[in-house]
Amino acid sequence: MLYRIITIIGALVFVAALFGLIWFFCKKFLEHHGVTDQVSDRATVLATWTFAGISVGLVFAVVGAFVLGPWAFYRTLRGHGVNISDAAAVWWGLGIVVASMSITAAGFFGFLAAVGAY
Repeated sequence: MLYRIITIIGALVFVAALFGLIWFFCKKFLEHHGVTDQVSDRATVLATWTFAGISVGLVFAVVGAFVLGPWAFYRTLRGHGVNISDAAAVWWGLGIVVASMSITAAGFFGFLAAVGAY
C-alpha cells in the first residue's frame, strides 16, 4: 500500500514539474521576444495550452505530444501578438516541449532508480 502512495505522490510531483518547466520556458521565451506587459499571466496561458496539447498528445502513442504541444503553443502564441514568424513559433514550441519532457523524463528515471524499480 505504501508503494502506491509513493507512486501517486511521485506522479503528481512530476506532472507539476512538467507544467512548471513549460511555464518557465514560456516565460523566458516571452521575455526574450520583448514582451513586458503581463508576462507571468501570458506565460501561464501559453503554458496551460501547451501542457494541454502535450497531455492530449501523450494519449495518442506518445508521439502526439510532440505534434499537439508545439501546435497548441503556436496557436496560443498567435493570440498574444508576439512578433515572430509562424514557422519559428512552431520550432520554439517544439523546443520547449522537448526540453521540458526531457528534463522531466530524466527526473522520472532517477525517481525509478531511487525506489529500485529501474
